[in-house]
Amino acid sequence: MEIKFQTKKESTKQQHDDFLKLSKAERIYAFFRLMERMSQFPIKNKIDRTKDNFIIELKAKLDNETLGKEY
Repeated sequence: MEIKFQTKKESTKQQHDDFLKLSKAERIYAFFRLMERMSQFPIKNKIDRTKDNFIIELKAKLDNETLGKEY
């Protein structure tokens, strides 16, 4: 493990440069890993996603006659 002493600006530039060295696919996976870690980060005000929600169900009967028609 290497310990480096640098300013915040230098650190940000180094992280930016390291990120740009990754391939496009590696950047996407790095972003997904970051989002996964952020979702596990503790927060004060948790949102109750089940509160005040409702479900809209659309039931449609599709057959060969209705598939070709435009509405």
